[in-house]
Amino acid sequence: MDRIVRIIGGGLAGSEAAWQAAERGVEVVLYEMRPLKTTGAHRTDLLGELVCSNSLRSKDPVTAAGLLKRELRRAGSLVMEAAEACTVPAGSALAVDRTLFAEYITERISAHPLIEVVRREVTEIPEGISIIATGPLTSEALSSALRGLLGEEHLYFYDAIAPIIDAESIDHARVFRASRYDKGGDDYLNCPMDMDEYNRFYEALLEADRVAPRSFEDEKVFEGCMPVEVLARRGRDTLRFGPMKPVGLTDPRTGRQPYAVVQLRVENRDASAYNMVGFQTRLKRPEQRRVFRIIPGLERAEFLRYGSIHRNTFLNAPNSLNPDLSLRARPETYVAGQLTGVEGYIESTAMGLLAGINTARRLKGEGFVMPPRESAHGSLLNYITRSPVRGFQPSNINFALLPPPELRTRDRKMVRAHMVDRALSAWDSYLEAVGLQRPLERRVSDG
Repeated sequence: MDRIVRIIGGGLAGSEAAWQAAERGVEVVLYEMRPLKTTGAHRTDLLGELVCSNSLRSKDPVTAAGLLKRELRRAGSLVMEAAEACTVPAGSALAVDRTLFAEYITERISAHPLIEVVRREVTEIPEGISIIATGPLTSEALSSALRGLLGEEHLYFYDAIAPIIDAESIDHARVFRASRYDKGGDDYLNCPMDMDEYNRFYEALLEADRVAPRSFEDEKVFEGCMPVEVLARRGRDTLRFGPMKPVGLTDPRTGRQPYAVVQLRVENRDASAYNMVGFQTRLKRPEQRRVFRIIPGLERAEFLRYGSIHRNTFLNAPNSLNPDLSLRARPETYVAGQLTGVEGYIESTAMGLLAGINTARRLKGEGFVMPPRESAHGSLLNYITRSPVRGFQPSNINFALLPPPELRTRDRKMVRAHMVDRALSAWDSYLEAVGLQRPLERRVSDG
């Protein structure tokens, strides 16, 4: 057997898998079909391009997302290295300049002596050890190959993207800078609304025309990426308790909490573009201009990218995957990223990291080591491989996936701190078992 792993897909998971395998002395051929063939969501041919948000979620070390990022850092994650090198202000969240971030990953991957990047579409599953990390936008040809192998249709849901606005088109006299509860300083722009302004916006949103799903599409939408117009239909105050919640914010001009707020998060280090936080949408483009320009401060907004919606493809993982992320129907083929049934940037990266480690160990004649259940990685793996087959849905990392804590107290922060300490201890043991002398954890982004 040659010691080569072929990886299909140059997103976060594929790039991370390639890096982990190559760092363990295995040759990698990384296939990426862009720019020869594009997708409905990507804008560049860079590896590791972030399609939706530019946020990797909370930096707080005592959160589930913060824990997963700490585990990734301890394992020498390339994605986390890139994120720390390309951060932009985002309060308590870890956000990046998405262009610099993708350029960083592309440069590091391209310069690695054991990684060859091949720009072409792969339409069949390769022979030998391979990793499929094509993500939610897997091409129709490769999807057909997977369906033929697995004997079942993919499950899928629809993921919506929020608009990006030109900073110069924002009326800064009508917005104010602040983060909720002053966490992270004044990193966000806030568009405040009184009751009348909110009601006017709400009614316009309900009446706006949406892009209709095609006849063969079943309109399933992941709860964490629910389009703003779908949320609005759940009730008049749903947005005020969701993406437009004003809690923790005080308008300096009035000294009071607004009735509702639209937050804008910086997209790049030049602060020339802002993302509408939580405003994923499938409204038609003219409707986005009309409705979102009702928001105070955005009356003359110029849209650098409109919101959109795309199909996210994932496997019925409990029915398809072994605990090492290999396919039950073809054990030499591994799957990584969102195809496995995890949801989110860092979760996809985590599955890429594990797939890279597992394939490298297999090619070197070493046995599979199961990540500990107490760790965030192990809990995600347990969720996607051991959940009930019927009704399986993707999930972000959250504390409910981890084993119950041994500590008995009503102090929620203390319980979670205990779970984090337990997870990191177990993760360190795993890294030692797979032969990784972990680097000192750099505490730049999450304390």
